[in-house]
Amino acid sequence: MRLDDWFLTAEERDNPATTLDAWTTGNLVRPLIHGAAYFAELKARVDRLGKDDLLLFADWRGDPDELLTDDGPGVARVMAQAAARGALVRGLIWRSHLDWLRFSSEENRHLGEDVEAAGGQCLLDTRVRPGGSHHQKFVILRHDEDSAEDVAFVGGIDLCHSRRDDAGHRGDPQTVSMPEAYGDRPPWHDIQVMIQGPAVGEVEKVFCERWQDPAPETRHPVKRLRDHFERMDDVPPLPDPGPPPGPVGTHAVQLLRTYPHRRGAYPFAPRGERSVARAYHKVLGAARSMVYLEDQYLWSTEVIEPFAGALEREPELRMVIVVPRHPDQDGWLAGPASLIGRADALARLQEAGGDRIAVYDLENHAGTPVYVHAKVCVVDDVWAAVGSDNVNLRSWTFDSELSCAVVDEEPDPRPPAGAGRYARELRLALAAEHLDRDPADVDDLCDPVAAFDAFADSAARLERWHRDGCRGPRPPGRLRPHAPPKLGHLARVLAMPLYRMAVDPDGRPPALRRSNDF
Repeated sequence: MRLDDWFLTAEERDNPATTLDAWTTGNLVRPLIHGAAYFAELKARVDRLGKDDLLLFADWRGDPDELLTDDGPGVARVMAQAAARGALVRGLIWRSHLDWLRFSSEENRHLGEDVEAAGGQCLLDTRVRPGGSHHQKFVILRHDEDSAEDVAFVGGIDLCHSRRDDAGHRGDPQTVSMPEAYGDRPPWHDIQVMIQGPAVGEVEKVFCERWQDPAPETRHPVKRLRDHFERMDDVPPLPDPGPPPGPVGTHAVQLLRTYPHRRGAYPFAPRGERSVARAYHKVLGAARSMVYLEDQYLWSTEVIEPFAGALEREPELRMVIVVPRHPDQDGWLAGPASLIGRADALARLQEAGGDRIAVYDLENHAGTPVYVHAKVCVVDDVWAAVGSDNVNLRSWTFDSELSCAVVDEEPDPRPPAGAGRYARELRLALAAEHLDRDPADVDDLCDPVAAFDAFADSAARLERWHRDGCRGPRPPGRLRPHAPPKLGHLARVLAMPLYRMAVDPDGRPPALRRSNDF
């Protein structure tokens, strides 16, 4: 297969100011499904850092006391211990909106303060559009003496409360506030990937570009004064990046990003960057058999259009989508605003695909809904992306995002032919969990039609069991058919301004807005 059939070329990325390569080959990428798996791997890797090694991280939310394993320690302590051993620790943390708006302003500051107290350096970064956020979630570990140990973690998992769940979906004992439907300990489904090989150097470039941005981290005079007195406005130079690690596998990796178009332009993206959106348009234009998507939001008819176009173009294409049952905001206005875009998106997909589109949500074995925070897409078992970006206009144009797209140059030997091993195994691993299958007993799901039907059958059995009053043994599986949101006319009218301005804003330059291009 030709990689430029699936990856964006440098010209298609449309950001000549970046230092990123178009893609790298020779990598090894391992999915870490769920926060418990990610946090345990992260702790083990950070514990190996020593003098003159490097720990770089970027986060949307960070809770310093979030335990990385059952017996700890917390995020801040693990980083502090690395700094005490002589590792260089640098962090880019979104400054965040206020806590009373259900954000994490104080938590993020406390994480930065704890890292600084141990000798590291963190910036509280608000170099975003008004109302926007730095939503990237990644960690880079580089070793002064052995680059074979270098790794990068990229995906959708923040270093914070509620993320340390596992396949049992009983939830993280340390929780964030969620709607009542998710219970006292919200179950959480998420994914991160661990990258080894030359692409580690590319993730480091993403950090360096942001760190070296000469714009002040905040323009708010009071916040700048507080940062100065707490010594959180220092921007010490980073060491010159070492050579990228050598090849270790068969995975080609392309990093995809979103940066908004903003008045104070990013030097590394003067017109913004929308390679996440551009990549989806390209791969969906190549889709022929199956699109498998897990997404936190699935909003916006502008963003859903390439998915609908693929269904209309390819009469045999099937699409399976897994989303949360309930939004993460449940106020009288925030709730409807969160559902407007999804209602319109699902209606458009249904119109395009009919019975070839299936949308599900998840529950654990106790019947509690699982909050789907994962952002993963697999197309034709060839291209697979895991990142921080959701399928909505905000993620494709307004916030900063980072995604890792993989095409495996090693073919999967199982029929139907044409699949890559990485993409197929990622889809099958997720299917095994959702269907309560043995991970070794999923070869029949390689066929897209069989997989589509297996999801439908499992969800129908569980739905019947619930409808019949939960009598008898609970059937295997966690899938439930997702009910399209229903919004009254008044609720829609009242919530629409909030949806357009705050929930799902557009960060494209005016010319692209007018042409509805990315």
